[in-house]
Amino acid sequence: MNTSDTPGRPPPPCIVVMGVSGTGKTTIARLLADEFGIPFADADDFHPPANVAKMASGTPLDDSDRGPWLTAVGRWLHDHYAAGTGAVVACSALKRRYRDILHASAPSVFFLLLTASREQLIERMTGRHGHYMPLSLLDSQLDALEPLQPSEQGAILPADRAPDHIAGAAAALLRKASGAPESG
Repeated sequence: MNTSDTPGRPPPPCIVVMGVSGTGKTTIARLLADEFGIPFADADDFHPPANVAKMASGTPLDDSDRGPWLTAVGRWLHDHYAAGTGAVVACSALKRRYRDILHASAPSVFFLLLTASREQLIERMTGRHGHYMPLSLLDSQLDALEPLQPSEQGAILPADRAPDHIAGAAAALLRKASGAPESG
């Protein structure tokens, strides 16, 4: 439900569901989009073909690869922030400087970092089909991950439960952070 026009209610949230590959970002982001009635995007869809080819070949992206991609994701997030519709995007956002770009696009953004053990991630990544991200890049993502800092608005949730449970816990955290009522 879009609550931006409801007196006394905070506007719909802008959310970045983040973490390394295999944490369930896309699944949780879709569930949150449904819960809050806000648009969803997968940041993977903003990668230019050259980035996808690079990752598919097992080569990690560098900051020069990520810059235009993050700008595009940030533009999408900003458009929804400016319109007051809220939005949720599944995006790795591994480093603080990447999150700063997204934060500049939507100052009220809430970062939800999903975590899982390396073993769980390997199991999930080997069990999925049709995704260009090879298992060989997992360690580079784990090495690059910079945890959320106290100055960043967000929360860390373990991704070791059923998706509905994780999304429910995330929705409760978001409502608490925004001052919205507990039920949606």
